[in-house]
Amino acid sequence: MRKRAEQVDQTQQRIVDATVRLHTTVGPANTTISGVAEEAGVTRLTVYRHFPDVEFLFVACGQRWTELHPPPDPASWRGITGVEARSRHALGELYGWYQACGDELLPIVRDHAAMPASTQQELAATFQAFADALVAGSGVRGRARRRLNATAALVVNLWTWHSLTIEQGLDTDEAVNLAVRLLLCAAQTRSSP
Repeated sequence: MRKRAEQVDQTQQRIVDATVRLHTTVGPANTTISGVAEEAGVTRLTVYRHFPDVEFLFVACGQRWTELHPPPDPASWRGITGVEARSRHALGELYGWYQACGDELLPIVRDHAAMPASTQQELAATFQAFADALVAGSGVRGRARRRLNATAALVVNLWTWHSLTIEQGLDTDEAVNLAVRLLLCAAQTRSSP
């Protein structure tokens, strides 16, 4: 009985690992159950036996990828006083993580609309937590707060990092410095025309 349970677990893990490989290369929009089955070396029926709903497969895939590539913890950033110091530290961590994992993240983020709604919401919540932690306790109010929130969402966005470092050729420190300056500019309480 134990051997059978181990085989089931191993098969399920192969399916999840195959899904991770496909999601991080061809992207979720181009990943099919047939493709997952082929990549895992099982039949489509086996995939459906282990994951009768594609949402369960997405959840397992996301958990596995996050286990292998843990993202920075935005809660830890909140203890750093001041928008500049916090954002410099936080964006250093975040952009470093993007540098390490960006090639795998890009197909996933690109294809977010092809994901189940719950997975889309979880991905959006992750990026929102990054942005919220940058500006927590800033004391900025009103229109300036709206600009600051929008800027925080912009600088934590994977595509912003990609544009700055991959497309424009900035190194991580240069990208962080530019993003911090942009945040500080947005945090100014003076209203501009």
